[in-house]
Amino acid sequence: MNSYEITLCGLKRQLPLCPLTEDMYIGAFVTFGDPELTTACAEELLRLAPEYDYILTAEAKGIPIAHEMARLDGNRKYFLARKAPKLYMSGVFEVSVRSITTARVQKLYLDQADADAMRGKRILIVDDVISTGESLTSLEELVNKAGGIICGRMCILAEGDAAKRNDITFISALPLFDKDGNPLD
Repeated sequence: MNSYEITLCGLKRQLPLCPLTEDMYIGAFVTFGDPELTTACAEELLRLAPEYDYILTAEAKGIPIAHEMARLDGNRKYFLARKAPKLYMSGVFEVSVRSITTARVQKLYLDQADADAMRGKRILIVDDVISTGESLTSLEELVNKAGGIICGRMCILAEGDAAKRNDITFISALPLFDKDGNPLD
């Protein structure tokens, strides 16, 4: 299997290349199980972050980075858009999302109590990787439904065309790849 070496915050990692289509591959970036990388990236994102009241991320790959950012920034509360409503959630509302790494349309859910806490507050949307922006758009929709104020959009990696966006703050760009493992332009 081909891989891509990336250096983030002084740390080198090998990302396995996974097929998205027959002719396009993505570098699989996962912070689960890598606290050294998660902490280093959280520190860098906090250095770049605007003033905010709360962080919001989507389940599941955004959890480690949002958690570590909140911990490093004084154990601040953060919110999680869930992929399924839980028994403890009440007044749940939802949005649909089609992520580049998911084969089907999914839903993201937010609890009314979390939405109430977000109302009128500066919300920093954080994710591990932004590619097509579909997950980001769904998180923005949840913040808007909750009455929050989006103060920034951040990720560790901006993949493909997302790196050209000027509304996302990110640590590094991640190219898309051809079937031979060569970066696409």
